[in-house]
Amino acid sequence: MPQPLGDFTVSYYVGAYASSPCTSGWDPELEADFYRELKALDTIKGLEHPFLGESLHAHDDEWFLSNIDPEWSFVVTCVPGTMSAIAKNPEFGIASDAAAGREQALVFMAKARDAIAKLNAHAGRRCVTAIEVQTAPNQGRARSSAASLKASLETMLSWDWQGARIVIEHCDSYLEGQAPAKGFLSLSDEIQAIKAVNDTLDSNVGVVINWGRSVIEARSVTGALDHIKQAKQAGLLAGLMFSGVSDQDTPYGAWQDTHMPAAESPNARIGAAGSLMTETQMHQCLHAADASRLDIVGIKLGIRPKDESIANRVAYNREALAIIARA
Repeated sequence: MPQPLGDFTVSYYVGAYASSPCTSGWDPELEADFYRELKALDTIKGLEHPFLGESLHAHDDEWFLSNIDPEWSFVVTCVPGTMSAIAKNPEFGIASDAAAGREQALVFMAKARDAIAKLNAHAGRRCVTAIEVQTAPNQGRARSSAASLKASLETMLSWDWQGARIVIEHCDSYLEGQAPAKGFLSLSDEIQAIKAVNDTLDSNVGVVINWGRSVIEARSVTGALDHIKQAKQAGLLAGLMFSGVSDQDTPYGAWQDTHMPAAESPNARIGAAGSLMTETQMHQCLHAADASRLDIVGIKLGIRPKDESIANRVAYNREALAIIARA
């Protein structure tokens, strides 16, 4: 039986955009109601906030700045904007071997840097802890490499990120004969590039493991544990985000990156039937990661059905945060 993590009843990051009630179009009043309920949860440190490629918020920067909690911290994730860009140009990505695709990705990252500066300026402090970047493109459609990733990281590290740490969020890698959700670089390639950059530039680029994406890659719950151990052994583990997945035909799909909530549990008041992300699995990963030492720990949950109430959307997040606190 693993020992408790100690004083781990703190607060965590929530990728609230995945739980948003605005599933059929932007509704600022509905979203404001959702944010109001989130701000009432004392277990939220802040948001994992999506960057889509241009502005700070997908719809309205001023709405966003007026509705966040002034005490929140933020982790900016580039995955939504990256996936949108790949849909238009399969060679887009910071690991792309196509010069134009890599340059396009660096322009995207520069805009993310500017969005971080705007958020910090509004807060009057350096409120952005990290920026999560992903090693696009999909290797099933375009060529990529650790060498190209290294070159991009070297460029990005020459910019002023105002204290935000650059971290690679590992997504499922491309495996021959397996349909990928993302199909990006392998964790070993990412580690190779990061270590080379950190050694050369004395930088602190790290790795964030997303539970669901590592499980999708391995087609097994062992995938997340294996990746945690691999990143930790390399001295690069910076964070652990929990998104669930199922191996069954559920409303979230089988082996789909739809951010399924945690499984039903005797300790929780709400859960998703068929989710592989159980309380036991989450606790095993938290202990393996020595999570109390990490910069980033949190959850990102999608909600089905799409017309689910705000109360239940918040409840799924609240119960998943409680699972982490019980570790």
